[in-house]
Amino acid sequence: MAQNVVAMKQKKNKAQMKTEKYFDYSLLFIVIFLVCFGLVMIYSTSAYSSQITNNGDSFYYLKRQGALAMLGIAAMFVISRIPYHFWRRVINLAYGLTGLLLFLVLVSGVASHGQKRWIAIGPIQFQPSEMAKAVLILFLAHMASRSVNQLKNWRGVLKCFLYALPIIVLVTVSNLSTGIILLGISFIIIFVASNQYKIFMGVIGGGVALMLVFLQVAAYRMNRIDAWLNVETSEYAYQTRQALYAIGSGGVFGKGLGRSIQKLSYVPEAHNDMIFSIICEELGLFGAIAIILLFILLLWRCMVIANNAPDLYGALIVIGVMAQIGLQVIINIGVVTNTLPNTGIPLPFISYGGTSVIFLLCEIGLVLSVSRSIRFRP
Repeated sequence: MAQNVVAMKQKKNKAQMKTEKYFDYSLLFIVIFLVCFGLVMIYSTSAYSSQITNNGDSFYYLKRQGALAMLGIAAMFVISRIPYHFWRRVINLAYGLTGLLLFLVLVSGVASHGQKRWIAIGPIQFQPSEMAKAVLILFLAHMASRSVNQLKNWRGVLKCFLYALPIIVLVTVSNLSTGIILLGISFIIIFVASNQYKIFMGVIGGGVALMLVFLQVAAYRMNRIDAWLNVETSEYAYQTRQALYAIGSGGVFGKGLGRSIQKLSYVPEAHNDMIFSIICEELGLFGAIAIILLFILLLWRCMVIANNAPDLYGALIVIGVMAQIGLQVIINIGVVTNTLPNTGIPLPFISYGGTSVIFLLCEIGLVLSVSRSIRFRP
């Protein structure tokens, strides 16, 4: 009798293990830490300029970013509870809506720094190109997983790229740097789904040719190439030079949090795209390496989830989010260190930008949703 009871308990425990779901708390902790660290650095980099330009309110940028970050975190938890297969039902509608918003930006968008990239909704400015990243990830994951057998030949690969091309072109017209990110996301998702090396050599050539065409469309883009090649003498390289001064003056351990000199109106947009230079100045090489390692850990946790996803669709969603975050980190740090030409790519979770942080957190919600579908083995 006792043996039967023990056997029944063992079977019950095994059944519970089969239905027990996984949740990646390590990924969640890393993301929340990066967001909180970003808020600290945004205050540190913007307090002086904000006090001058916003009627003495040194907390102006911190309050705006903090409120939107809280909204993004709430959205992340909500999306993480929604089964990720739900997005298959609405992705075509979302793709069409995104295309419409991007077209409206070109027609009647709000300009900043000479470029139309925002839509004004009352007092709120919304950047559809950030939404386009999340939508394109879901759309290509859906298309590639549904037609994976067709991706074994060049016709299927080309067809999948053509589906993504309208969004990429609409973004690239006014925002080449984000267009490059979208092209990179598309390339990585389709490549992982097809695994056809020879086909993608041609795709790389086509993508490079497309970007060269858009480089020639606007003169300021070629000016950035000149600034990259002649950083010491070019009149267009002021921002990069100041960022390099900040990095060089930080040394190994930095000047201390809040003690940057370059953020005092020397580095333009210090709280936006150039925030990594102030991190290097205030926290030194040690702080910069620590942040890079956190991003590497974040990408590693995403890779673990992708490898254990129950289906290709879920894996491709996670791969797309990995591609976006990885490309943005590489490009942002490359720009700040003058390894790459200057572009307007923010450092994920850290740079100031409400639309960016909201959609990045929504994408992490998608990754966590995929992680919830992973089950422990008995």
